[in-house]
Amino acid sequence: MARALTPALAAKLAGLALAGVGREWPHVYVHVAGGPADIRRPRHLHPAFYGCYDWHSAVHGHWTLVRLLRLFPALPSAARIRAALDRNLTRENLAAELAYFQAPDRGSFERPYGWGWLLALAAEVRAGPEPCFRRWAAAIRPLEKFIARSFRTYLPRLPYPIRTGVHSNTAFALGLALDYARAAGDRRLEEVIVARSRDFYAADRGAPAAWEPSGDDFLSPALTESDLMSRVLAPAPFRRWLGRFLPGLARGRPPALLNPPVVLDRRDGKQVHLDGLCLSRAWGLARLAAVVPKNGKVRAAAERHAKAGLARVSSGNYAGEHWLASFAVYLLQGDLP
Repeated sequence: MARALTPALAAKLAGLALAGVGREWPHVYVHVAGGPADIRRPRHLHPAFYGCYDWHSAVHGHWTLVRLLRLFPALPSAARIRAALDRNLTRENLAAELAYFQAPDRGSFERPYGWGWLLALAAEVRAGPEPCFRRWAAAIRPLEKFIARSFRTYLPRLPYPIRTGVHSNTAFALGLALDYARAAGDRRLEEVIVARSRDFYAADRGAPAAWEPSGDDFLSPALTESDLMSRVLAPAPFRRWLGRFLPGLARGRPPALLNPPVVLDRRDGKQVHLDGLCLSRAWGLARLAAVVPKNGKVRAAAERHAKAGLARVSSGNYAGEHWLASFAVYLLQGDLP
């Protein structure tokens, strides 16, 4: 797939992430309050991840900055990025984040989407070469371990996967967590994810992909599941599984899955999810094109989605700009086929 994360584009995406990680308002509260004392402003509840409109967006906003700093350490905004990360990713702030998770009745907070992105952030700071990366990695480690352990205890208790196109999607979070487990050498977490992915998805046939998208999807249920299974199964078994799961894909069907969605109102925080869907479909289709290399229709669909999604990252509306840079970086990061 023809794409490049250039220094100029990296600088633009870093600017969007920087504008969000320190912006407290507007804020969407997803918060269980045990009493009046729990009614507090975002930066007091979440001293590390109070920005970017909501907790999970703040987490992947930080991932975006760490990723770009690691790839482009000489960015013009590098000093600002390091300062923002030093300000937020402290031991004290991340200890407060851990305490929030450990409070009563918060076991499902940000499960599974925010959990997956937290582990992705932990993996990214582990990979950085500078002393500041090691400092951030040490600060995040207690929360990282808690989230990894939470995944290990949660997945065996989940009777069915959640197949939506939004935050509760099981397959997307498992993909992030699986990548983390392999990068961090967490064999227990990897084994649980692989086993439960097979339990949830190995027997799936005939995905109803013609029904996609829903009006506020930022993930494709069919492609997100396929993306996960491409990492769980060896290439030959995966190709057989894919032929059963999306039997019309080689013939360019269904067209609803292979053409970018339409967005009519980017001021609508839900509808603008469809711009993110362009980006997440692009990386899912690119991975499928790599395992079915002669399928030009899939590769062309990946290109269409990437072009449309990247053109929409910077719209001037905070409803999309607070998070779309992360999806653009994930698409362009260089680890995909």
